[in-house]
Amino acid sequence: MSEKMNPSALNALKIAFTYMPKSIEVTKYEYGDDYQKILDHIETVRETLLINDVDPEEVYGDINPENTPNSSY
Repeated sequence: MSEKMNPSALNALKIAFTYMPKSIEVTKYEYGDDYQKILDHIETVRETLLINDVDPEEVYGDINPENTPNSSY
C-alpha cells in the first residue's frame, strides 16, 4: 500500500496507533505465541504512517497534545 490515505482515515489510524502497545512491550511472555504477528501488525501501521508523511514517534503528541511534555531541546 503506497497510496496516501484520506485525512479522516489517517486520523483514525493515528488514534488507533496511540492505543497499540509499543514494540518493546510485545514479548512472548506477555502475548504468547501471537507475539510475532502483533509485532508485524505494529510495523505495518508504522509503515503506513510513514507513507502518509506522519512520524510514528510524534503521533501521541498530535492526538493528545495536552498530555505530551514540552520538548527540552
